[in-house]
Amino acid sequence: MSVGIHAFGGYVPRRRLQREVIAATNAWFNPGLKGLGKGERSIANWDEDAVTMAVEAARDALGSTGRDGDVIQGLYLASTSLPFQDRQNAGIVAEALHLGHSLRTLDITGSQRAGTSALVTALQTVAGGGGPVLVVGAEKRRTKAASPLELTTGDGAAALLIAQGDGAAR
Repeated sequence: MSVGIHAFGGYVPRRRLQREVIAATNAWFNPGLKGLGKGERSIANWDEDAVTMAVEAARDALGSTGRDGDVIQGLYLASTSLPFQDRQNAGIVAEALHLGHSLRTLDITGSQRAGTSALVTALQTVAGGGGPVLVVGAEKRRTKAASPLELTTGDGAAALLIAQGDGAAR
């Protein structure tokens, strides 16, 4: 049986920062920033973090499926900017989504490839006979002001529901 993406969702914070303004303000000491000064950057509000953005992206994905939350067998949360180091962040997301108590939750962190690792793990889990898995990636990047990283990153989250059968993508 095939395994695929059955639903997807996303969340991008409403606040924006014009990259051109950052580049113009700081070009006096780093002229190279001007080349990165196109477009805008999404910025999470003071009360948003990777967990709250993950919840919103997951709600968006699950809202399009019509599935009962109890059907989900796993929730894998990938991020390099999770707010809690001593608690399982995926468990908080699962609780906010009312997914039940008999699912596997997993935080995948420590690498910019965390999202890919979570997706591959979910695909293997479902292909091995496991039930549907919700994979969520969320980032609230902490950047140094006026750095190239500030101009090339943004905050946001995405969610994919991986399940057996033909879905939106394989």
